[in-house]
Amino acid sequence: MYAIIKASGQQFKVKEGDIVCFDNMDLEPKSQVEFKEVLMLDKEGEMTIGTPFVEGAVVKGEVINEGRDKKVIIYKKRRRKDSKLKRGFRRDFTRVRITSVA
Repeated sequence: MYAIIKASGQQFKVKEGDIVCFDNMDLEPKSQVEFKEVLMLDKEGEMTIGTPFVEGAVVKGEVINEGRDKKVIIYKKRRRKDSKLKRGFRRDFTRVRITSVA
């Protein structure tokens, strides 16, 4: 049994027991979170597709921790123009363990 949910502007395929990194949600560790924007639900091969969301479907999870990813370096260079740009970026994330799909 799995579901496709919409969270933080992205779509994620989740099932019970998965660990997923979402954008920062400012929640305490071990707190519960519910995702009500379920786009699709699959129960033993029986698919339910929402228009746009599945009625009554809820995905529950438990916050494991919050943190920051590794730095991503963005480097732009225009040849023969002596133009260079170097920037770094670290994404804040919230790691969630999916406890139930219903």
